[in-house]
Amino acid sequence: MRQIIALGGGGFSMEPDNPLLDSYILKQARKTNPKVCFIPTASGDAENYITRFYDSFNEQTCQPSHLSLFRPPTRDLEAFILEKDIIYVGGGNTKNLLVLWKEWGLDQILRKTWDQGIVLAGISAGSICWFEEGVTDSYGDKLEPLTCLGFLQGSNCPHYDGELDRRPTYQNLVRTKQIQSGIATDDGVALHYIEQELSKIVSSRPTAKAYRVSIDNDVKETELETEFLG
Repeated sequence: MRQIIALGGGGFSMEPDNPLLDSYILKQARKTNPKVCFIPTASGDAENYITRFYDSFNEQTCQPSHLSLFRPPTRDLEAFILEKDIIYVGGGNTKNLLVLWKEWGLDQILRKTWDQGIVLAGISAGSICWFEEGVTDSYGDKLEPLTCLGFLQGSNCPHYDGELDRRPTYQNLVRTKQIQSGIATDDGVALHYIEQELSKIVSSRPTAKAYRVSIDNDVKETELETEFLG
């Protein structure tokens, strides 16, 4: 069963005292003490980010590790990745993430990982990377569309309520057909896909939601059923 859990915001990096989303991810693994590999490529393998991952996941029932492309643990990245149960991709610059992954062949390794039933998860850049397209600030001065891996159909916009420009920019990009229709997620919301179908939407915050944004004469925003995990 192929699974992807895409977080619009939240998790250990944004909600260190609220483990609801990260605990939900761990429960989707095939084992009760899963091996979880953090991939912080989008942050440039920021040491502080990696430390926060270990600080959080060492408190959970799991076996945490991380993959650095700047200091790789092995030449055989495929073997290193395929023995994990969960891959957790961090936030940051999605454009740089995609470039480095393709250079190292990690995009193809992750597709094989997904096909073998290893859970793929991630926040922000680690959310939009799985879709055909995403809304990114990777270029610095404004939000723009970005072509991504295409494991999941449509587009994705994280931080829908967390950043002032996200909602109007995403809606305008859909309205002007610069990006295809898709799903936007507030901070604290996770989209759980099983076999490319949206199976469930969960949140770590009572009022956080996900929305389908589409075009029908004009742009249309539809609130989706979201389950609060608290």
